[in-house]
Amino acid sequence: MEQTNENSIGSVLILGINFSPELTGIGKYSGEMAIWLAEHNVKTTVVTSFPYYPNWKVQEPYSGRWFKKEISANGNLMVYRCPMYVPKVPSGLKRMVHEATFFASSACVILRLLFKPKVDNVICVAPPFHLGFLALFYRMIKGGRINYHIQDLQIEAARDLKVVKSEGFFKILFGLERQIFNRVNSISSISLGMMRKISAKSGKDIKMFPNWVDTNLFHPLENRLELKSQWGFKSSDKIVLYSGSIGEKQGLDALIDIAIECQSISDIQIVICGTGPYKSNLEQICKSKSVQNVHFFPLQDFNVFNAFLNMADVHLVLQKAQAADLVMPSKLSTILASGGLVIATAFAGTSLYDEIVNNEMGIVIDPENNQLLQEAIVLACTNDYSKERINARKYAERYLDQEAILLDMTKDILQ
Repeated sequence: MEQTNENSIGSVLILGINFSPELTGIGKYSGEMAIWLAEHNVKTTVVTSFPYYPNWKVQEPYSGRWFKKEISANGNLMVYRCPMYVPKVPSGLKRMVHEATFFASSACVILRLLFKPKVDNVICVAPPFHLGFLALFYRMIKGGRINYHIQDLQIEAARDLKVVKSEGFFKILFGLERQIFNRVNSISSISLGMMRKISAKSGKDIKMFPNWVDTNLFHPLENRLELKSQWGFKSSDKIVLYSGSIGEKQGLDALIDIAIECQSISDIQIVICGTGPYKSNLEQICKSKSVQNVHFFPLQDFNVFNAFLNMADVHLVLQKAQAADLVMPSKLSTILASGGLVIATAFAGTSLYDEIVNNEMGIVIDPENNQLLQEAIVLACTNDYSKERINARKYAERYLDQEAILLDMTKDILQ
């Protein structure tokens, strides 16, 4: 029997392919948003998939073979999970099939929700960009408002990274996207650079709804050097950490070459933490070249992740040149909250460059320049960047605090 809460102060439908318990990327933020809303007495319904990201495999104990409904203890959060195809190696064509199967299965749930009480607001999280059509269909029948929230500029990223090479195909996709832009009530995104691009092609004002961090859970620790032994390192080691999805957008091949060049500097240890379709390739390269100063770790449990971030001396936020202002790395918020020193690859004028440089929070170099990246790593490991660490924490407290951002969101988007 479904539980209800008669004291709910409003209702929202969140539509998105990624959701909790995914620990990284879009799913982390959609999950935290839904839980926060439910805890603040907003009746929240979620239509999503089974957790699969970033390892591109449905997580245990979920099977992902059929539809599943979950209800929170207080009855304010109801999650509908939809089956879909999850490719082991997500090529361009397989990604399209993956998203198409979710669109079809989630459409079945949207049809079912037409026979339920209407919600006041729909938050449609893109990508996939075409989920906006399901939100529009729901509103056409039930009414309400739609906020179209863009986490990645999916079409531009696919075009610029040459995931698909047909110009005619992209012309169709941009035309479909414009149809969504023209019809939704509001559009939001996570960075100023992305907002500028979206505003230029939509002709609308874009709301700022950045990815946040719980600044109470993620914070600087005083025993940073002692923490290194928990992961098998010496206190004198300089840990250069990349943590996140291991895919084509990150350009992690360069780290292997840099590690080889830095093997003479015994203190520098490069750690690659996470999962993704290219992790096994990197492991094979390291094995074939007998690279000793690169270490691979799985995604860390949430209860130790703050300590894991504090263990690192340097944090890498790497993007390919073509990805400029098409995405904003979600990992940046937790790095800053933990007082981490960032080395980021971004061109001048992009949001990532401006935020780090203007607030003196780290080192920014041009993307895809191995020599510059190597020099930045050596510089960060041999100099004092205490000021940048302090600035990073202050920035997170001032601009990225979860409670403040979600309170603003409820006032601004959920009208």
